Amino acid sequence: MSTHIANPSRTQAIMAAHGFRPKKHLGQNFLTDTKILTRIVDAAGVDATTDVIEIGPGIGALTEFLAASARRVVALEIDAQLIPVLAETLAAHDNVTVVNADVLKVDLPALMAAQFGAGQPAKVVANLPYYITTPILLHLLNSPAPLTQLTVMMQKEVADRLAAGPGSKDYGSLSIAVQQRMQVETAFTVSRKSFVPAPNVDSAIVNLTRRSAPLVAVRDQAGFDRLVRGAFAARRKTLWNNLINLYGKDAETKAKLTAALAAAAIAPSTRGEALSIAEFGRLSDALGAQGVAVSPKS
Repeated sequence: MSTHIANPSRTQAIMAAHGFRPKKHLGQNFLTDTKILTRIVDAAGVDATTDVIEIGPGIGALTEFLAASARRVVALEIDAQLIPVLAETLAAHDNVTVVNADVLKVDLPALMAAQFGAGQPAKVVANLPYYITTPILLHLLNSPAPLTQLTVMMQKEVADRLAAGPGSKDYGSLSIAVQQRMQVETAFTVSRKSFVPAPNVDSAIVNLTRRSAPLVAVRDQAGFDRLVRGAFAARRKTLWNNLINLYGKDAETKAKLTAALAAAAIAPSTRGEALSIAEFGRLSDALGAQGVAVSPKS
């Protein structure tokens, strides 16, 4: 019988020994399929030269597999109750450091420099909590930390949104934010039956590889991001209606918006979901040239 942490019997025994019950509000669903864990490590391309950040190690099922292949693993676990559990389950792996921290609050560049060396790049490999997948992704994308690749598990429907193109029902601000910065590849899907407790949906492993330069060069990345979010604020509304809600409805602003749309060759009646990332880039630059700023109320 397998002695891996992910063995279903061992998973149950570990939780019973520590009186631990998975917390639904923290999205704790533990993988109990060693074949899936092997495939995750392979998909991430982890080898003896790789430093890894793991988010939400749980009881250490994926961490154990990462430790067997990586140079070093730093696992960020928000649940203090799991820290003594991980100390026991990962005791044999001296290349693992468990940190009781929230990835959204920790100083990731400083942590990586301390653990891996100044400027040393790393990969994120993680089974992300479903309830906070998007905030974590956006936080990592915008972090100055030298993260070259994210290999992360998420709900399949979120994975579909990351890879979606214009005109698709799944295409939105998240699709653009990710694709602008990363190359997106869905590696494989994972059945809900591979977890304890089983979630209500199937999952997917997605590889996000950092682009050497943004997919579309824009003059103001923050302004571009705000534009994209605003364009999808109300999907059923036209781009024009979303723009005036974002930037303002006064006559001067409307005139600038009209000029920017004309310069970008985009019809005001278009909906955001129909625009490519390149078109959003053109519009963002045209708005900047017109001196359009986001309305304070937005």
